[in-house]
Amino acid sequence: MIVSTPDLDGVTGHAADMYDSDLSGDGFVFAYTRAMAVNPDAHQAFETLIRAIVPSIGLRNYELATLGAARAIGSEHCLLAHGRRSLRAGLFDEDQLARLARDGVEADLDERDRAVVAYSEKLSTDAAAMTDADSGRLREVGFTDREIVDITLAAAARNFFSRALLALAVPVDDVPGLTPELIAALRAPGDAARVSGG
Repeated sequence: MIVSTPDLDGVTGHAADMYDSDLSGDGFVFAYTRAMAVNPDAHQAFETLIRAIVPSIGLRNYELATLGAARAIGSEHCLLAHGRRSLRAGLFDEDQLARLARDGVEADLDERDRAVVAYSEKLSTDAAAMTDADSGRLREVGFTDREIVDITLAAAARNFFSRALLALAVPVDDVPGLTPELIAALRAPGDAARVSGG
């Protein structure tokens, strides 16, 4: 990453809040936090968008959309960070999370979960080819119009964040609290997605 990021000493405002959150949680500031702190107003706007999305679809569907998109893009940053968040929130156990990272829509998920992952993966790899049939599948499994829009926004927001980190060549930090086996599973989709053109 060639961009200069705010120094820990003297950082103020939302950027300081970003740094403090990482320091209090993990004892260091993640490289992706430093990169996004270059424009803290944009990061704050992103957080506001996420807060507007999650209430209608719930945390599980938000994380499914996020992980599905991150997997399709090949974003190790977001797979690791949201893998840990999902684990800590009790949304999945380690085996389920590893299968989701490895198998995506083919993982051992229920019909609604698979629909969210499949939709998010297609949005992240071939959005121009999507039709009413894709969003219609979400309706078939019981999602409302608002939920369909917010699942779409969740996956699209992950594309924004993940692709920005990849484009800036932000280093991937180790994420504390994950087993080596789970880390390997969460990091593997990056290579697979790039090989497949995703």
